[in-house]
Amino acid sequence: MSLSLMQADLQMFEKIAVHGWLCWGALYLLAAGVSLTSETRWPCPQPCRCNTVLLEANCSHRQLITVPDGLPKDAKLLNLTNNKIKALAQQQFQLLTHILHLDLSDNDLVLIEVEAFLGLQNLLTLHLARNHLKFIPVGAFAGLPKLKILDISSNDILVFLDFTFRDLPALQFLTAADNDVVFISSQAFSGLASLQELHLDGCNLTAVPTEALTQLGGLRSLYLYRLGLTTLLNYSFRHLERLKELVISDCPWLETLSGRSLFGLNLTSLTIQHANLSAVPYIPLHHLVYLVFLDLSFNPITYIHGNQLGDLLRLRELHLVGGSLLRIEIGAFRGLLYLSVLNVSRNLLTTLEREAFQSVGTLRNLGLDNNPLACDCRLLWLVQIRPNLDLGGNSPICTASVHFHGLNFLDLGEDELPGVLTCRPARILTMKRQEVRVDQGHTVVFHCNAEGDPVPSVYWLNPQLKPVSSTGRIWALSNGSLEIRFAQPQDSGTYHCVASNAAGNSSLPASLQVRAFPKSFRHPSHLKGWFFPSGVNGNQKPPIDLKTLLIAVTIGLMSFFSSVSVCFIFMFFWSKSKGQIKHTATIAYVPRRAMSSSKGGAGNHTETSRFTMKLI
Repeated sequence: MSLSLMQADLQMFEKIAVHGWLCWGALYLLAAGVSLTSETRWPCPQPCRCNTVLLEANCSHRQLITVPDGLPKDAKLLNLTNNKIKALAQQQFQLLTHILHLDLSDNDLVLIEVEAFLGLQNLLTLHLARNHLKFIPVGAFAGLPKLKILDISSNDILVFLDFTFRDLPALQFLTAADNDVVFISSQAFSGLASLQELHLDGCNLTAVPTEALTQLGGLRSLYLYRLGLTTLLNYSFRHLERLKELVISDCPWLETLSGRSLFGLNLTSLTIQHANLSAVPYIPLHHLVYLVFLDLSFNPITYIHGNQLGDLLRLRELHLVGGSLLRIEIGAFRGLLYLSVLNVSRNLLTTLEREAFQSVGTLRNLGLDNNPLACDCRLLWLVQIRPNLDLGGNSPICTASVHFHGLNFLDLGEDELPGVLTCRPARILTMKRQEVRVDQGHTVVFHCNAEGDPVPSVYWLNPQLKPVSSTGRIWALSNGSLEIRFAQPQDSGTYHCVASNAAGNSSLPASLQVRAFPKSFRHPSHLKGWFFPSGVNGNQKPPIDLKTLLIAVTIGLMSFFSSVSVCFIFMFFWSKSKGQIKHTATIAYVPRRAMSSSKGGAGNHTETSRFTMKLI
């Protein structure tokens, strides 16, 4: 019974198969017939190849110098790439009203006349890449109300004039990368109300074209390549509230970002790579609370400091590849609850400590290869989460450890790890308590040297148990010492030197007592009003006394009289050199009494007196 059923099933299967082959054969013949019929009805210029199924006219690689005549009017795809077309005349395509996609890439275009594309009212994509256009005249894109994609990359465009793209209300994607743009007019992008993505390029632009970008209120993605920026100015991207992705790349002179350069943006993705940033731009970033992706690769950034990125609450990916990272500090990623991808490969890191993260439980991808890692206990956490971690196929290698150079420590067994990933706790070399008593105004230095593996960090705590900064009158030196300049009574107390590394801490107290100046010295009645520097203490004499004052006044007077004498001598010899000079002078005068008596009578004779004066 079962055998007969199997035979019946087999016969049925054979009938179905034969029927299927017949159907496919009929469809093939029908399609072939339609194709042959269409080819007879569809004219195609001699140098072109036409596909009636795809409705394509392919005229690429035909050494054409103009757009050929006689193209099929029903064509929807027109391929004119890799020819030698130099110009597009007015209404060049007026009869091809059904064209949806037009590709003129890789030609020798230097001129597009006004209304060259008039008639292509259904065109969706236009490619003009890799030509020799230097500018695009206003009105060149007239008659393209449905165009969504425009590619004018890899040309020689120098300027974008006002209203260049005003006839493209439906345009969503515009790429102008790999040009030599020097100027973008403030109204160049006017009319692009639907634009979603813009690619700009031009190493001669020294600033973001802020005024032109304000016309693009609906922009979602902005790519800026090869700009001559040295800094990003405040409010460079104002009125771009809908912008979600910003990419700035290949700007070798870009060194800083102003504090409000990104103000007004609600980005989810930010890339600034191949620039010259020496530090993470914490201040411009702090308001980007919706940021998910951050890429600062190929910048000479040396540190990721602690507790500076906590405002980026939603950050999931951080990339800093090919930089100059020396250290990622403790707490560098504190507050980043969702950080799952970290790529810091090709840097100068010697370690990456667990305490840098808010939680390593969220970490899924880690790029740590091509760093001079020192294999010690600071990397044990990496071994523990290795089963749940994707290293991208490039495992970190020990290169800074002399005994384990070239070792892939992640391949070691659990029984081998304790002998490899080891540390020596921090230890202060001289544990003798330091006690210093000085007079007010003196400078005090406390020394603190420590050792350990890894090399411990040394810091000081003041008597209030707060960390001492590396600047100011009381400051911690880079060699581990503490310097207190011009010590004051309020500086007295116990300071603590703390040496710390991943294996443990060690501390050493240091006591300081500062004696204040005696009141009799601080307010002497006989020298009231004098100022004494803080280096003077109670056992020293004032730096200025009466004897010193008299000597200074005497020297000053002598200098004054010497200068006056020299002037008189010079005048004397100068007067001698002027030739014949009278050595006497006769002066006539009328005495007052004679003048008063003469008023009584007009006829009286007035007597005149004379005297002679000898000149030197």
